[in-house]
Amino acid sequence: MTRDDPATILVVEDDASTRTFLADNLTADGYELLVAENVQHGLRLLETRFPDLVLADLGLPDASGYEVLRRVREADGIASRVDPSTPFVLLTGRSGEYDRVRGFERGADDYICKPFSYPELRGRIAALLRRANQRRRTGRLRVGDLEIDPQARTAHLRGTLLALSQKEFGLLRMLAGDPSRVFTKDELLREVWGFRHIGTTRTLDSHACRLRSKLGVHGDHYVVNVWGVGYRLLDGVAS
Repeated sequence: MTRDDPATILVVEDDASTRTFLADNLTADGYELLVAENVQHGLRLLETRFPDLVLADLGLPDASGYEVLRRVREADGIASRVDPSTPFVLLTGRSGEYDRVRGFERGADDYICKPFSYPELRGRIAALLRRANQRRRTGRLRVGDLEIDPQARTAHLRGTLLALSQKEFGLLRMLAGDPSRVFTKDELLREVWGFRHIGTTRTLDSHACRLRSKLGVHGDHYVVNVWGVGYRLLDGVAS
């Protein structure tokens, strides 16, 4: 989402009338809507359509809305395509203090009790999206002529968008987080690929080779293999 693009909201709600009410009103206010009636469908949309905000009911037929919240907050933000900082609003009929505190402790950004005022809900959603957009604009990484946007999961080299696979982006994002550091192969395989027992694999080397090729179209050198240790990122200036 950019400042000029409409935000995409994922609504996970099993009550048909509430789901329709939210979809109709949020769409009328200019938002793009993704709608799911259970946790399974909601998770599928979350992991394939990348909403800017999630609005989820707690009492869903196949699991609790907490499961959707857990999947968001436990995402690593590197290999996973789910942004762990995605704003998350719980929508529920449970209005007790214990329930609200429990929701916030599990990582919810806001907690709306049914029945709710739509203008208030709309205002809270706008405030969360505004703060999220401010974080996105300040969270970009620059290394030489390379700009990486971790939230949008995009990378531009001299203004041109790079076509990177999920793992290539995860590798680039991790290296760019500390360009002066050499990351060991074990670290990269564990954090980007989720390997627990490393063993012998050429996965990292093959991805690093493809990433080096994509970043070297202008003769620059970004991804450097530090023999016997791992990889690091340079500023790309051609030698």
